[in-house]
Amino acid sequence: MSVIECVFCELMSSGDAQWVKQDGDAVAFLPLPEGSLAPGHTLVVPRAHCVGVQDADPQALHASIDLVQRLSLAMSSALGATGVVVLNASGAHSGQSVNHLHFHVVPCWADDEATFWPSDRSVHSVAGEPRTLLAEALS
Repeated sequence: MSVIECVFCELMSSGDAQWVKQDGDAVAFLPLPEGSLAPGHTLVVPRAHCVGVQDADPQALHASIDLVQRLSLAMSSALGATGVVVLNASGAHSGQSVNHLHFHVVPCWADDEATFWPSDRSVHSVAGEPRTLLAEALS
């Protein structure tokens, strides 16, 4: 997918979004009303096009996570949220809806009856013990 075909790149280029914050390397904006999970639900997106955390430039990823943190604090102070859920799906078979790295930052309150956490479990098995395989890949 080229950058020109990316809906988030197009949004940033056109400026046509409900902006919450526009920083040098990352931006935050409200999703379309039909996609909002809670009042103040916000998307955080790096300006540089990448599909997921796997191919993100470290600077773009850092800027995005920094904005996620600042936004989470703002949700507590400005909206009275008592918690936040940060959701991300990256890459094929993850359920990623837009092929541009993004984080959903969803404020939560004590009276929420919704759960913003996956309820399904993978049935996939791997050859070997996952902890060992991951530790070896990181060394």
